[in-house]
Formats: sequence, C-alpha cells, structure tokens
Amino acid sequence: MSDKQPIFILPEGASRMMGRNAQRINIMAAKAVSEVVRTTLGPRGMDKMLVDNMGDVVITNDGVTILETMEIEHPAAKMIVEVAKAQEDEVGDGTTTATVLAGELLKRAEDLLDQGIHSAVIAHGYKLAAEQATRIAEGISTKVTDEDNDILEKIASTSMNGRGTESGISHLAKLGVDAVLKVKSKTGGKSKINVEDIKLEKKAGGSLEESILIDGIVLDKERVHEGMPKVVENAKIALLDVALEIKGPETDTQIQITDPSQLEAFLKNEENMIKKMVDAIKNSGATVVFCQKGIDDLAQHMLSREGILATRRVKKSDMGVLAKATGGKVVTDIRDLRESDLGHAGKVEEKSTAGESMIFVEECKDPKAVTLLIRGGTEHVTDEAERALKDALKVLSVAINDGSLVAGGGAAEIEIGISLSKYATKIGGREQLAIEAFAKAMEIIPRSLAENAGLNAIDLLVQLKADHEKGHSKMGLDVIDGRIKNMFSHGVIEPTQIKRQAIKSASEAAIMILKIDDVIAASKLSGGPGGPGGMPPGMGGMGGMPEM
Repeated sequence: MSDKQPIFILPEGASRMMGRNAQRINIMAAKAVSEVVRTTLGPRGMDKMLVDNMGDVVITNDGVTILETMEIEHPAAKMIVEVAKAQEDEVGDGTTTATVLAGELLKRAEDLLDQGIHSAVIAHGYKLAAEQATRIAEGISTKVTDEDNDILEKIASTSMNGRGTESGISHLAKLGVDAVLKVKSKTGGKSKINVEDIKLEKKAGGSLEESILIDGIVLDKERVHEGMPKVVENAKIALLDVALEIKGPETDTQIQITDPSQLEAFLKNEENMIKKMVDAIKNSGATVVFCQKGIDDLAQHMLSREGILATRRVKKSDMGVLAKATGGKVVTDIRDLRESDLGHAGKVEEKSTAGESMIFVEECKDPKAVTLLIRGGTEHVTDEAERALKDALKVLSVAINDGSLVAGGGAAEIEIGISLSKYATKIGGREQLAIEAFAKAMEIIPRSLAENAGLNAIDLLVQLKADHEKGHSKMGLDVIDGRIKNMFSHGVIEPTQIKRQAIKSASEAAIMILKIDDVIAASKLSGGPGGPGGMPPGMGGMGGMPEM
C-alpha cells in the first residue's frame, strides 16, 4: 500500500476540465454558435425570430443582433459573440461571415487534433495563414473614390441585400450614398466619413420607397405649447443645455409664509426669473429653441407669446447633430446666450408623420449632419431597415476611408483559399496542414451562400474553383439565379476591409480557443464572466452539449 497522500488544490466538488476534453467542449460550443447564424448568410438567408421573456419580438438576419440578443452562457461561445461584435464595431458588416468562418476554422482544427497534431502547431499555422490571406485580399482589391457614385450605390445594395429591404433597396442605397457624401470631410487630402453625423429616424406607415434624406435634422418631438408657430422660416436656433424652469433647493428646505403678500412676492420673484430667461432668448434673436432639459409652463406661455417655437427633453446625441447641422453652439448658461451662438436653418416645421408630430429642421446651408427618415409598413420592417441602413452607412464610410474593394458572392473567399493552398506547399512541415485547413475553411462562405439559396453547393463550388484556377478572380455565386458570374460587373461588391477584419477576428478567436487546455473553477475574476467560487455560467457538469 502506497504511503503517498493525494494533494487537493481545489475545493471538494470543484469542476475542472483538462487537455483534449476541454478543447472538444470549447470547440463544440463555438461551432454551435456559428451554426445558429450560418443559415442567415446571403441574400437568400433565413431570418431568426427572437422572443424575450416579456413577449417582445425581433425578426432579423443581422448576425450581431442575433448573437447579442441570445442568452449565451458558455464562455467559449461568448468568445465567438465577441468576434461578431468586433466585426460590427470595426466595419459594420460581415458579422455573419466572421462568425461562420470562426466556427469552420475550429471544425477543421478539430480534424487535425484527431490526427494527433498539436494545437500549438495548428495555432501557428493559422496565424501564418491569416497574415497571408490578408495580403492576398489586398492583391485582388480594386480602388474606389468618393466620386464613384454608381459603385458606392452597389456597395450599399450588397450590404443590405437579404435584409428585408428588397422592395426599396435601390432607393435606400441611393439615400445612403447621398447621406455619406453630404457629411464627408477632408483630412490631409483624404475623404473621411463619420457615420455618427447621419441620424436615423424611423416611422412605421407608408413604404420603404417613401424614406427621405433631410439636409438637417428630424426630431421625434413636438412643440411644447399649442400657441407656438408650427412653421418658422429662416430660423435662428438656440441650443440650450439648461432648464427653462426654477429648480427646487438641493437640500430639504422649509419656507414659512405668514402673510399673503409674502406669497405674492415669492411667486412674482419666480415669474421674474423665468421672464429673464425668456428675455435672454428673445434678445439673442432666436426664433426656435431646442432645450435638452425641461421648460416650465410659464416659460412655455411666454415663449409662445413671443412667437418662438420650442421643444424640450431633446437627447444629448440629438443636440450634438443639431449643432453640426445648423452651425449653432450648445449653451449651458442662459446668460451667455449670444446671437453668434445661434444656428440657422431655412425652415423649422412641425409635421404630422404617420399620425404623430415630428420636428423637421430643414434647408440647412452646409449641414455637417443629416437625417435619414425611414418609412415602412410595420415596425418590424422599419426596425430591420434601420439595422440594414446602419450597416450600409458604416460599409460606405469604410469603403471611402479605405478606398479598396473586392468582389462579393464568395469570389474573394475562393481566391484566397486557392492562393493559400499554393502558399502552404512553400511552408512545409505540419504547419502546412493547418494552412491547408484554413484554405478549405474559406470555402464555407460560398458553400453557405449556395445552401441557403437551395442550390447544389458541391457542383457550384467545383465550377467556381475551376474558373478561379483559370485566372477569373472576380467570379462568384449569384444566388438569385444560381449561376456563376463576374461579381464586379454584376454589382456585388464589398470593401476589402470587411474581408480583412473577418479573417483577423475569426482567426484570432479560433487560435485563442485552440490554446485553451484547462478550464478551472476560479474565484471572482475582475471583468471575467465567472462568478465567485465556481465555474463560469453554463459550465456546470461540462460533460454534455454546451448550454445555449
């Protein structure tokens, strides 16, 4: 009998996974997340209905919206969600591509692990492959400038295709291009776009074709007083980050009034204070007031008597774009308001849209911020159109800022895969197998496009690879009629940055998951997903399928 005593370094009953088992479970969880969004890829992709515990419904095929809304608990699965978030933050589109690619990279890596190849070797091979794939993407890209309106509209259409906006896609694409060109600025001779300067406002009712671009700002607000004018021509606009009301004392205060005249004096004093505020606005020459805070009833009455249109509780973000659109300055002290602080617009008008009042600030001379008013038959349609347009605007800004494009429809992925296979033979060793696996993983994008459209993926992939082997690098899959076409001439185009970022974020996530060989119960981690004294949520047991 051995006299050696076992040494326990973890609490009794604590969970721990090690080695191949840890890798297997983590890869399984990541692949499960990838498969959720894979069916949404492409113009013929399916939608997901997301229902929360309150019964609220979101219908979308936007990858990052699906993954952010799902209640995902497994830590490795959460890492794949981070891939989609990184893609969304950086380039605004390609979230599903990045997620699906990450899942396929892990699937191919699992086959190599089963062959006895060490995860460190696979990780190194993937790193080499990702770097080379980025160089290949650069080599097959085409230049674009902000003067190529036709190409920019095609980029926007490609981004929005399959997002429930087909009935008005050409109209929305044109509006998107017009919007980014209106807010562009020049820095060091290069065009720069800040999509934060484009405000998206939506109203259910009407059709997508009725969506409009306003050279100014639309606010989902109304006049604070019926006596105020509905329309103000040649408006001089005061932007106030100060309440037009008398604030109560910050501490508990009691005022004793023993005489009616004291009450009258007290009320008169309050009225005088409000009047001074209104007089400051009037003396500045302002004819319209947008207030970030509240407006007292008495102030409303006085402003309406002066013929000044006012609205209150305007969001801080809206105040920022109002300042950019009108050239005004947000004032934080009413006593500092001067004529030079006022913004200008050709017309400010309260209009009824879909039965609700909205304030339109239009005809701004040189607006540095504009508004896209999205219309649609139902709230679900306008919500999805807003998500699609938000992505399209980001994609357009990336295309203009970066200035390079590649063909869509799986063309870029096939070309990268073929070139990587040739590159692998130059590397040799076991890393060659990892690079070849990376090359095969790139085919998941055109394969998914074909499968989601109900086409024969195998036959189309064979034909697509044959065309690319002959040097036709822009040939891709047109899922609408199920044929191989030149994607550039067919108008299916994407910014190169989308492909670069998808490869980068997907490969980094796959490498990180592959290098985990031990999952240990931890005490409270700063910023980590785990709770104190146990495994992270969704890791309990660890023996079966990952919890989703």
